Amino acid sequence: MFNKLAHHANVLGSVATSSFTAWRGCLVVSEVPQPEQPLVLYDMEGCPYCRRVREALTALNLDVEIRPCPKGGHIFRRQAEAAGGKQQFPMLVDQNTQTVMYESEAIIKYLFLQYAGRPVPGYYRERVWQPVLGSFASVASAMRGLRAASGKQPEQPLHLWSFEGSPFSRLVRERLCELEIPYTLHNLGKEHWTEIGPAKQRIKPGPYAPAPGGKRDAFFKAHGRVQVPYLEDPNTGEGLFESACILDYLNAQYG
Repeated sequence: MFNKLAHHANVLGSVATSSFTAWRGCLVVSEVPQPEQPLVLYDMEGCPYCRRVREALTALNLDVEIRPCPKGGHIFRRQAEAAGGKQQFPMLVDQNTQTVMYESEAIIKYLFLQYAGRPVPGYYRERVWQPVLGSFASVASAMRGLRAASGKQPEQPLHLWSFEGSPFSRLVRERLCELEIPYTLHNLGKEHWTEIGPAKQRIKPGPYAPAPGGKRDAFFKAHGRVQVPYLEDPNTGEGLFESACILDYLNAQYG
């Protein structure tokens, strides 16, 4: 009972985090092809600057290989330093263009220009008040996803279907970061305004039908619904919906 109440409290905190960040990272702005080589992001889930980069990745519907680098972590921080010369996050590695980048604003400009061929939309441009609101957003989530926790490492990276503004997905990403578990983040942003709302009560009434040919359509055909978070663990063959179930699984398997 206590665990259920604690989870509900965490969900409310995560909703507040999304609210402080103006619910960026929910809707797809420009649907772009996935690059030949996967993008790699060295990332701290609870860091407001890393969050802005993940918002842009959702806006472009780009998948990315996440290498969690929480404070006190020892698995990917040295790898990041070897690749870029310092432990500063976010750090983007794009093997398609042999690019290694720091600074969230520079990374966001690069992603929109390189993969969408356009400048950054106004909604995703830097504003003077964003660092303050970003810090409030991290506090609202109780600073989860910032510090490393002891755990076991999987042999193969996991796969998470998510979008940045999803409060339920954020809880899973926070735990993956704390445990330093690498994973492929499959962005599954909302492709149309009619998809706004929870999976079981979208703004448009009636049966859900994703736009044909998109990532959500492919997911719907594979699973019979579009709901995040969804975790797949190739090490055990598990596939799980529902944040509470996923968190229980991660704690039991890797915590």
